[in-house]
Amino acid sequence: MIRHVVHFTWSDAADEDRRAATVAALRRLPEQVPGSLAFTVAPDAGLVEGNAHTVLVADFPDAGAFRRYATDPVHLEVIAEHVRPYLAARSAVQYEV
Repeated sequence: MIRHVVHFTWSDAADEDRRAATVAALRRLPEQVPGSLAFTVAPDAGLVEGNAHTVLVADFPDAGAFRRYATDPVHLEVIAEHVRPYLAARSAVQYEV
């Protein structure tokens, strides 16, 4: 199994409404792009200063399923419309579970 973890830090252009809309768009991805076994998107709990603002954790049965998700046109559209314009920083890792 492959776990995909992404930390998003939003720019100043992403107010609370924009962040909520982006989280909602990301949370709809499992309904729109098949292949994930588990999928979580959540805002940071605000317990530690300096954390990223949002995390996405998704599990895929294998590397092929992850690659299909990563290159799916719907996924790419969500990134282009809801993520990239408001992104200050992003960090991601994929690893075997």
